[in-house]
Amino acid sequence: MATPPVIAVDGPAAAGKGTLARRLAAYLGLSYLDTGLLYRATGRRVLDAGADPRDPAAAEAAARGLDHADLQRGDLRGPDADKAASAVAAQPAVRDALLDWQRDFGRRNGAVLDGRDIGTVVFPDARVKLFVTASAEERARRRWLELAARGMEADRAQVLAELRARDEQDAARAVAPMKPADDAVLIDTTELDAEAAFARALAVVTEKLGQSF
Repeated sequence: MATPPVIAVDGPAAAGKGTLARRLAAYLGLSYLDTGLLYRATGRRVLDAGADPRDPAAAEAAARGLDHADLQRGDLRGPDADKAASAVAAQPAVRDALLDWQRDFGRRNGAVLDGRDIGTVVFPDARVKLFVTASAEERARRRWLELAARGMEADRAQVLAELRARDEQDAARAVAPMKPADDAVLIDTTELDAEAAFARALAVVTEKLGQSF
């Protein structure tokens, strides 16, 4: 019997990678991990301690103390959480602390993992690598609608500015910058709805895995 695969789904915020990864996992009968939650939960732990997410010592301590229950918190989304997550994710010690956690999860029974460095750092040997993106304007529109649906007031121009700042920080960081793996398949969802994006991704998975899974 073939070893269950690891499928890496990377890309910037609000590109639709989470929705796509969850759906792929359910369809294929694989576990799913939103690796961004690890960094969001770490950032929240730092904020809870009254520390600065940019402080390497505080960020590493939070990452090493992370518990599964931290991933279930209801305050891991929103501007403050976004900024804290991006800040701790830029810390090499934080990434080291969370790397084994992610790899153990994926290797246990196969998995679909989404994040920003799954195909380049966490699982460079993943059998399928997708890089899901969309225009900054479209991603900002989606995030703005998401915030509005949660009853949170947000200025659309500010949401766009914050997304672009997050993209720049994630792509420019010295450790594990966000970029497509050389062998990743690019899926641009700017003009795709969820159904079309899933169909495109499933076609790639089927082509890559063939009858081995």
